[in-house]
Amino acid sequence: MTARPAPADQLAARIYEALYDDAEARVCKDIPEDACRHQPRNFVFSAIALALTKSGDRLVDPKLTLAWLISGLGAPGYLIGLIAPVREAGSLLPQLFIARWIRERERRKFVWAGGAIGQALALFAMALAALALEGEAAGWALIGLLALFALARAFCSVSHKDVLGKTVSKTRRGAVSGYASSLSGLAALGFGALLIAAPETEPSVIALILAAGGVLWVIAALAYLQLAEAPGATQGGANAIPEAFAQLALLRTDPAFARFVLARAFFMATSLLPPFFVAYAQSLTGTDLAGLGAFLIASSAAGFASGWAWGRSADTSARWVLAVAGVTAALACALVAGAGLADAALADSIWFHAVALFLLAFAHQGVRLGRATYVVDLATQETRAAYTAVSNTVIGVLLLVFGALAGAAFGAFGPLAIAGLGIICLIAAALALSLKPVSG
Repeated sequence: MTARPAPADQLAARIYEALYDDAEARVCKDIPEDACRHQPRNFVFSAIALALTKSGDRLVDPKLTLAWLISGLGAPGYLIGLIAPVREAGSLLPQLFIARWIRERERRKFVWAGGAIGQALALFAMALAALALEGEAAGWALIGLLALFALARAFCSVSHKDVLGKTVSKTRRGAVSGYASSLSGLAALGFGALLIAAPETEPSVIALILAAGGVLWVIAALAYLQLAEAPGATQGGANAIPEAFAQLALLRTDPAFARFVLARAFFMATSLLPPFFVAYAQSLTGTDLAGLGAFLIASSAAGFASGWAWGRSADTSARWVLAVAGVTAALACALVAGAGLADAALADSIWFHAVALFLLAFAHQGVRLGRATYVVDLATQETRAAYTAVSNTVIGVLLLVFGALAGAAFGAFGPLAIAGLGIICLIAAALALSLKPVSG
């Protein structure tokens, strides 16, 4: 007698069959044979977990929400500059050290779930800090908790790729992230509209937002634990950091790769700029959360627009995508800094700043896609791992250094620092055009 499928399996099967017809639903490539019968369950619960965390990312985006909160609590401007590097380097660099430890776990879904719970706890603690602290103390507490959030995220980033490869077919993996991104984008647009309709200024409202983000991560962890993951191999794991240091000589012996790393270093400006845009807009327009809602909508809209705008262009010429993105980011900086320095009436409109943030976020997505496509096209099968390890290590360290310097400059000079970072974006664009042609 055949066992009746569990309710969760039945629901997952209905959703999966609604997305794929009978022939497509039976596709099962590059995963263990035993995993094929669990694919509907794994596909659906992976998408649910990612949709929840991506929605949380939009809701408590450190570069927007935390920047708004830290500035609103009266923390020094230089702390704003630490948000992006702590968030980016804090999740990037630990991955180089923890890969082997994660590889030694037979079931890595527990690692991902643990990382999600770690991020939730960090957000709950941020909510408490927002209620209990002010000024510099609040700023440092939030930056420290952001570092813990990023560290927990590193465990999720490393483990998810491996779990996805074991549980979802080769032709379905992109769809998991695609559906999750679409759902999270809609959630962010709705939440941004809600903030605009009912703006409040009290830190307790943002504390509630942070706590809500934490709840999303907890639910995501519970959803991820529903995956049917078979034990995997535990041999062959290696940490990337020894490889990175061993291969640093590539920066001297491989001119094309060295120029790419140099260009990527200048493109760090597009990652560092969003918190400065937020803090500067808040200083000019006030602290009503309608402004934060406008920024969330602008960032989500840029995410929607960037996929189709940059995708095929990167396959034609990744270096031109990088160049155009750099110029677009510089234009956004010129608009914000120019309006502020000229004391133009536009500078008092939150929607003007939201449009500028849209341009910046759109450009940053182009930089991310362009650099990822370029390094894959530049590398060979033999050099790809070394290129990734070296560039991630170098950029992770530089982010921390230049993030601190940019924060100090913004604290001292305000819009002039934004203008300076815009010039760096133009230099990055010029460097992109000097890269070796490898696409198209």
